[in-house]
Amino acid sequence: MNRAEKQAIIDELTAKLNEAQAAFLTDYRGLNVEKITALRNTLREKESEYRVVKNTLARIAAKASGNEALAEHLNGPMALALVYGDPAAAAKALVGFAKEEDALDICGGVLAGGYLDPDGLKRLAELPTKDVMRATLLGTMNAVPGGLVNVLSGVMRQAVQVLNAIKEQKEQA
Repeated sequence: MNRAEKQAIIDELTAKLNEAQAAFLTDYRGLNVEKITALRNTLREKESEYRVVKNTLARIAAKASGNEALAEHLNGPMALALVYGDPAAAAKALVGFAKEEDALDICGGVLAGGYLDPDGLKRLAELPTKDVMRATLLGTMNAVPGGLVNVLSGVMRQAVQVLNAIKEQKEQA
């Protein structure tokens, strides 16, 4: 590979790292081509890309994109999962695949400029997806006005009941 080809790979990887919401590192040793292809297909469904890259080129691209934390952890044969969509969904897919395939080792990654260790990545995978979180938030926001209306109508209902009780008391007297 000549210098121009290396520079083209670095430029492409830097652009992808700048575009990505998150990037996760994995050690893929022990996985055959068929299993890596299955992982790529699973991650593609989650708006992610799985790439095996040379560490030196990935280090340069990571530093150029402002992901120094990622560059420090590029040791040994590594592959990058570049996440363009929901990071929690991609982390779920990656952790789920790692449970099925012991050969895949999750090494960490970066999310919002901060480094995630393997445990942090597993905790991210436990989070609900963005759509579920939005639905929960909307449900909570809709419950507040409904609760307010219920409370205010309860006050009015009690006032009417008190007036009705006074009316009945006067009618009996």
